[in-house]
Amino acid sequence: MATSQVATPIDDATAHRLSARFNDVFETLDAGDDLFAPDVFFDLNMPVWRFQLQGPEAWEAQLKKLAEGPVKIRILRTTPTSSGFVTEHEERGEVDGRTLSARRLWLCEVHDGRITDVVGYCSGEWDEELRARHAAEAPMIRPDPPDPEVQRSNDGGRP
Repeated sequence: MATSQVATPIDDATAHRLSARFNDVFETLDAGDDLFAPDVFFDLNMPVWRFQLQGPEAWEAQLKKLAEGPVKIRILRTTPTSSGFVTEHEERGEVDGRTLSARRLWLCEVHDGRITDVVGYCSGEWDEELRARHAAEAPMIRPDPPDPEVQRSNDGGRP
């Protein structure tokens, strides 16, 4: 990451709080005024493309440009690092009656309580056909835990 600031380790609670706020931006398309540093740098890696953005406004504009409707983010894990955190999430949304999903890994640097650098890796969007093909051809040895939202809808809303 291209930062010259001295890294200060953040505590577990701060890493999880910032991770939750970062992941909320995908659902709300609004980062607020204090999540990112004014010159936050984003290095985004897609399956067949890579690009970079700088500033919270550029990030919000990119998310709004790509938004095809409401999405739901499920944080799979957040791990504090010596200078920030790594978070992995799954996104699901409906587009033209199709459920699309994507998995992403985010490496975030934090200074003075704000995210300053973000490197993201995305699996690309998977539709139902690709998820079914994947399940048949490459079953997971360690599948993800069930999504509590899906579980509630399958069991009539019982906790």
